[in-house]
This record gives sequence, C-alpha cells and structure tokens, in this order.
Amino acid sequence: MRIRIVGAGAMGRGIAQWAASAGHTVELGDVRAEAVTDAVGFVASMLERAVAKGRMSAADRNASLARLVPLTDPWAAGPDVELVIEAVREDLETKAEVFGKLERALPSSAVFATNTSSLSVTRIAATLQDPSRLAGLHFFNPVPLMRIVEVVPGAATRPEIPAALTELVEGCGHRAVTVADTPGFLVNHAGRGLVTEALALLEESVAGPAAIDRIARDVLGLRMGPFELMDLTGLDVTAAVIDSIWQGFRYEDRLRPSYLTPNRVVAGLHGRKTGQGWYPYGEGTEGPAPEPAVTGDGDRPVFLAPSGSAETAPYADALAGALEAAGVRVERAGEPSAEALVLVPVWGTTVSGAVRSGGLPPGRTLGVEVLPAAGRRRVLAVTAATDPAAARDARAVLARAAGDEPYAVTVVRDTAGSVAQRLLSSIVAVGASIAERSLATPADIDLAVTTGLGYPAGPLAWGERIGAARLLELQRALHATTGDPRHRPTRWVTERADLGLALTDAGTAVDDCWG
Repeated sequence: MRIRIVGAGAMGRGIAQWAASAGHTVELGDVRAEAVTDAVGFVASMLERAVAKGRMSAADRNASLARLVPLTDPWAAGPDVELVIEAVREDLETKAEVFGKLERALPSSAVFATNTSSLSVTRIAATLQDPSRLAGLHFFNPVPLMRIVEVVPGAATRPEIPAALTELVEGCGHRAVTVADTPGFLVNHAGRGLVTEALALLEESVAGPAAIDRIARDVLGLRMGPFELMDLTGLDVTAAVIDSIWQGFRYEDRLRPSYLTPNRVVAGLHGRKTGQGWYPYGEGTEGPAPEPAVTGDGDRPVFLAPSGSAETAPYADALAGALEAAGVRVERAGEPSAEALVLVPVWGTTVSGAVRSGGLPPGRTLGVEVLPAAGRRRVLAVTAATDPAAARDARAVLARAAGDEPYAVTVVRDTAGSVAQRLLSSIVAVGASIAERSLATPADIDLAVTTGLGYPAGPLAWGERIGAARLLELQRALHATTGDPRHRPTRWVTERADLGLALTDAGTAVDDCWG
C-alpha cells in the first residue's frame, strides 16, 4: 500500500517508521521542509538502534528506509496514494484545511484517516465534500512500541473503511480496537477511572499523592501510581483531557474533575517537564520522600473485629494466620482485651461505622485493607478518634512477617471501603459504563486498557476477578456510605450480578433476537 502521512512531528514520524518497517511505501510530508528532513533522520536513527539491538537486520533497515519517501509538498498530486494519515496539531480548523487540500489533490479512492486524540471524527469529516471517506486512526506515542490503535468510524464513514483499517493495523503487527466516536474514544476515557478517583481521595484528605501511588502499585499492581502518571504525562494535558471528557459526556458524575487541578496548572506545576508537579524533579530531588520509619510497639495483641460482611471473612482468617505465624498474639473471639488493637476489615464501609455499630473502642480501632496485595504492602486506616500511639503500634504489628522481609504499611484516613477499593471500583465502573453504552466490546475495552495503559488486567476482567456480586456489594456500600453519585453501581455490573453472568460477557443484544 502507498500511504501518505501529513505531519512530521513525533506522531507522524512514529507512524512513518511503523508503516515503512511493515513493508508499505510511505510518503512523509509537512509544510516545513526541515521537519521532514529531521523526521527522516530520526527514523533512520531508530532503525539503526533496532539493528544494533538485534531486532532488525541491516537489509531490512535499508529496505525500510528505501520505502520512506520525503515530500517537499504535502499537497502534491498522488494518483497511487491509497491512504492518507493526518498527524498535525489538535485543532479542528487546521485539520479541516489539511483535508480540504488533500481532497483536491488526491483521487476520490484514497481513504482519509485522522490521528486526532480528542476531536470528534465526525466533525472533522463534516468539513469534507465527501465525509464518508474519513475515519479516525488514533495511535499512541511512541507508535512503534505502543502496539494498540483505535479505529474510530465517524457518523458518515463508509462501513467498509473500519474493517480495511483494522486489517492494515493488524497486518503491521499492532492490535486494533473499534471505538465509537465519543469524547476520549476508548483508552483516554477508560483512564479517567484511576486519575479522577485518585484526585477525589486527595481532595478528601484520605491520603497524600505518595501514599496513593504506593497503594496503587503495591496493592493493585499498577506499574505507576496515578500521581506519578500525571507528572509523566503533564498535569496541563491530563486536566484538559479530564475536563473535555466530563463535558463531552454531559457532566457525568463518575467522570467529575477535581477543583485541585486548575490552580496547579496555572502555577506551572505540570510535572517532569516543569521540574515540579505532585513531586519535585531535579538534581538530588526526584519523586516522593521516603516513607517514615516504623517506630511503634509490634508486640501488642490484636483483636480482629467481625465486619458483618461475608466478603471480609476469608481475608480476616488469612490475616490472623499470617500475624500468628509472625508471632503476634491474635484474639479471635469474645471482646477485645484492654490492651488489644482492634482491626476492622472493611468492604465499602467505614471504620467509624464499625465503631458505632459494634461498640468498639474508638481510640484503638483501625481499619485494614481486604484486597489481596500485589506486593508486600498492608494498608491501615485511622479515624478522627484514633490514638496516635495505637496507630504507630498497629503499623508495627502489621509490618511483622514470618521469616521474610517486613511488610511496608501505609497509613491513610478512614474512608468508605479503602483507597485501593475506591480506585479499583472506579476503574471497573468507568470500563463498565463504556460497555453498557456499546462504545466498544468488552474484549476491546480490556485489550485497549491493558495494551494502552499497561494495567495488570482490563477493567472488566479485573472486576471479574472480584466477581460481579461482590463488586456490586462494594459499589452499593460505597454509594450508600458516601451518598456521592460517582460511586453508584453501573447497570452493567448490576445486571450481570443479578443474572450470574461474567463482567466480560457481552450478553445478548437486541439485534441477536431478530433471527
């Protein structure tokens, strides 16, 4: 195939490298001739690096470079061009101007694709004389390494075009997911579940950025915590995406932005690129400060309080066994002794609620996370009435381990469920809301999130690990305890819990019933 790429910036050159390496002839054009020269040099250096690392032969490198054709005039006639991929700046007028010139220069048979990440594909197509020839083809940076591409049909896109673009993408070694033309498409939309909930936790003073990041990594198993991710992406970019998607979905509570971000953006606290974000970056200071040392009395006995939920019983038994194996005296029945720390496993509820309902001593009653940790970290929740000495002692107790290195223990403020439960519930809920709107299939949602965001599982598969019924109990408890509509259960989760279906099951569609 002969492909023309217009725009020789970071995305355009990455797409050019990807397509030329896969065997396609690539015309690379830009209104700035020097940008094309720089892009060709960059692609050559990337291919040379691949040869040096043994990922490509010298012959394949030479063949790929031979297929890369610099264009001094991106609007030149091209009777053999079959596909144009536009990769210019995110501005509707600019993109409309580009496609208008291409429409006049190229044959009507050439398919147009826009690499927009935030603009409506339908609105871009509407500027053309023939809007049916255009679709979205959203790549992620760096293109050769991010092996996922969103194929986005506009409202007028010819039905054969998405299938042809999917075939192209997968023929070049990447995975393609078909996504509805909605704000954020799929990956950016799904990614709001993590960052919006993290910001909400910070707003409520449940924990600081470092504590939330550590829990996200060591309990949920994410590669990066949400605040580390915002610093890497740039808070200016992240905040704009959050606002755009929230507005595009008509102020959906589940996607609600934080009041914390506008002032930080104006102040230039964007992250790594400005030297200061949620963490400092520079010589000798990078990332969060070390965790405080464990200083409490790790020999105090503990009493594991019944939480009233069958969901927490297996965790309570496992925690009791692990603490006993580490030499901790665990009280399992009756009333807590006068010196015992009272630990409450919570699932969508609060420690303070357990204190009230169970008549527990408020000064020495604390919460513990019940989600199985991906790493060696436990989470301890304190209430407004917790004795600080009891909290220090409880941290020392939970740090104990039998024969292994001690556990890290993060202390957070009491909240409905816990930090990890709220983050996971939000991730699953946003993914489920995408599925119930039929914006993408369950399989494509999970594929796009694991490939595009690097999560250990897609939101629906991750929720299925918990189980639809158990997840529904968590979301109902979060909603009832907080009263915040952001936590309301999705129809997708509720229906599958009622019917005994997996969260990953697309279910029966109306169209399936017509015969």
